[in-house]
Amino acid sequence: MAKAQSNKIQRRAFVAALLKERGDTLVIPGLGSATWDCSASGDSPEYLYSWGGMGLAVATALGLALAQPKRRVLALTGDGEMMMGIGSLGVVAAEAPSNLAILVLDNESFGETGRQVGLTAARTDLCKVAEGFGITRTMTVTAQGDAPELAKFLFKAPGPVFAVAKIGLSEDPWSLPIRDGAAIARRFRIALGLEKA
Repeated sequence: MAKAQSNKIQRRAFVAALLKERGDTLVIPGLGSATWDCSASGDSPEYLYSWGGMGLAVATALGLALAQPKRRVLALTGDGEMMMGIGSLGVVAAEAPSNLAILVLDNESFGETGRQVGLTAARTDLCKVAEGFGITRTMTVTAQGDAPELAKFLFKAPGPVFAVAKIGLSEDPWSLPIRDGAAIARRFRIALGLEKA
């Protein structure tokens, strides 16, 4: 069982509850815990894992949303990775794809590099940052029971939408999906109907 801050959302269970509601949404998980949570919730060929693109989850999801306008696309990332790729929010606002959703799992720390205190632990409000870039539909959730409302926002509301879930810093076990980049890309292309199995 994972140890987490008791006053924060338990990340693994929260992400699993959200992903059960995704329908045919394509998911671009960021590095680290976002990838492990997707894998732990039940791996899918509609998850495009990246094993070396720190800061690129939102940019990748944006490109996919523009290329696949009939499919909903979710970028699922952490606060550290979002800060690293913060400029991509300007392009999201400029392009304004109606099928794009972004969820930042914010544990207010840099969990992957040693659990240092992160920028969102003090004064940085990522929803306000997104609004400053021009993304008008934002939401912050702070409770485990917010999952149903957040799922509707992420998977049904006209995009682009941007959400932050204030999660606890936890020690969930790793759940590593396949790591072969060519195999990940091929199964994703098959799931999109761009390639035959």
